[in-house]
Amino acid sequence: MTLLLELLFFVLACVVLVKSAGIIVNHLTRISSFLGLNEFAIGFIIMAISTTLPELFIGITSGLRKDTAIALGTVIGSNIADLTIIIGVVVLVTKSIRIRSHIIRRDLVYMLFILVLPILLMLWPPTWLNGAPTEATLSRAEGLLLILVFVFYLYMTIRQEHSFHKEIHRASRHEAMSSFLVTALMAGALFGSSHFVVKHGLVISAALNVPPILVGIFLIALGTSLPELSFQLKAVKGKHEEMALGDLIGAVIVNSTLVLGITALISPIHANFFIFFTSAMFMVVIAFIFLTFAESDGGLNWKEGISLVMLYVFFVIVESYIKTLQ
Repeated sequence: MTLLLELLFFVLACVVLVKSAGIIVNHLTRISSFLGLNEFAIGFIIMAISTTLPELFIGITSGLRKDTAIALGTVIGSNIADLTIIIGVVVLVTKSIRIRSHIIRRDLVYMLFILVLPILLMLWPPTWLNGAPTEATLSRAEGLLLILVFVFYLYMTIRQEHSFHKEIHRASRHEAMSSFLVTALMAGALFGSSHFVVKHGLVISAALNVPPILVGIFLIALGTSLPELSFQLKAVKGKHEEMALGDLIGAVIVNSTLVLGITALISPIHANFFIFFTSAMFMVVIAFIFLTFAESDGGLNWKEGISLVMLYVFFVIVESYIKTLQ
């Protein structure tokens, strides 16, 4: 009965977390349109950051509690979900997504390299070559490096913003001000709900005797990826494919740099090495497969959408099996 109550509170906290982030996404769209930004800039600079707010607040909360493995799992799980089931569902709904801009194609390659960076940092120095390590770690200095990488990429994105000329409807000053107030209120709801997500997630982890990183990968990550799904569906239905792809690229980059960097800066990240290594390698393979699909001449079609969804199912099966070997 206690476990069922914990699961109920956990789900309720996740609902509040996702709903708060969804409201913020809608109102930040108005604010960014008031500023006159084009669709790719909104997709990355505004939307990618705002749709990863659940992961960011989970990271901040877990860092303050010094239980950072759950934040690492959430980032890995969210990245995998974004690159498989989230974009896969979007492609299935819209039948296809064409990638016309060479800048987006280039940024997809950058995304792959940035995705790998925190993994390399957590595997270096290679002490695991001398035996079977039990922990993967990310220090405060490495967290600061990830934040600097994010700032540099943000700067590069702002510089290329002029290459996208298509703008969305501009909101009025009154709409922008009211949206700013709502965003501030929802940020408070995000912080409060993230506290309870981490708290009850750790209790569930202990009750089920599973590492916290797995709770982040499976339970939390899917919930925190829902804002990306909602935004990308709206974007592609409105014929704003570049905005949807900007959000996808940005979400993965923000998770891999800003979210992990801030978490590690608050408290160094420590997680189960074996589960981290297997899930991280799976994430890299999935990112490479997604890049291969996206780089094809026809862009992403419904067959590739099905393949991406099935990749996520395969990932869940493999990680569940790996847990039984522990």
